[in-house]
Amino acid sequence: MTIYLFLFGVLLGLGLFFIAADLLKLPTLATQKAMLSAGKQAKAKPKTTEALLHTAAVRLSAYIPMDEYKKSRMANVLSAAGLSETPELFMAKAIAKSAAIALAAIPCLMVLPLLAPIVLFLAVLVYFKEIRKADEALANKRGKIEAELPRFVATITQELKASRDVLSMLENFKKNAGEDFAAELDVLTADMRSSSYEAALTRFEARFNSPMLSDITRGLIGVLRGDDSAVYFQMLSHDMKQLELQRLKAQAMKIPPKIRVFSFAMLMCFLMTYMAIIIYEIIHSLGGMF
Repeated sequence: MTIYLFLFGVLLGLGLFFIAADLLKLPTLATQKAMLSAGKQAKAKPKTTEALLHTAAVRLSAYIPMDEYKKSRMANVLSAAGLSETPELFMAKAIAKSAAIALAAIPCLMVLPLLAPIVLFLAVLVYFKEIRKADEALANKRGKIEAELPRFVATITQELKASRDVLSMLENFKKNAGEDFAAELDVLTADMRSSSYEAALTRFEARFNSPMLSDITRGLIGVLRGDDSAVYFQMLSHDMKQLELQRLKAQAMKIPPKIRVFSFAMLMCFLMTYMAIIIYEIIHSLGGMF
């Protein structure tokens, strides 16, 4: 009898849900997936849980308060990181994912109460991880761009000997730049064509908040104003090379600990091989004695 009551409750809930979805003109799950995949460049189709969480986040984003400074700062970070979401939607997605995990604590309280605090702690960790996702993406993108800046400065230093056309320098370097830097230079050159050169360079500098990029844009603005920036870029190129050497040394310092772990594993394998041979010979010798 209990099973029949449970099935009745499930079917009644599904029926009421479908009736409410039809009255409220809610889109189907397939439509939500199609809308979600249309805004992404990746070819992978969104999962069902992702579509449901996105729908919940869109509805929740209308009720998230956010002051203008925080909203403007987060909008700049999302734009620089290559994310097309609004600040409210980004916050709502983090809350929706953590809330979905926190709801799992309810059945845990009925089945295994000791597991509920762990689930709630996991929900908090997921929230902070999702909140930092934009900053991590921006830091990763900034690192890739800063790795190309020494070569960019060296190119500008050489081209200043023959020309002072900043737009032409950016266009020429864009052809050989990495994917992330080329995309940003594409945005910069398009902005320079549609507005003031100095304003476009200032906006380009503000998007990443990188000291290395600030030094370069300051020099390019000086070129636009007619300053003799050849010596400035020569000194900047020297400093960039030193920073590049320090970065490479820092990466090289991280390699020995990794090699040490594999060396220890190889040593243990050799010892186990020798021990297996010795034990086999001992057992074989003892067998011959008897």
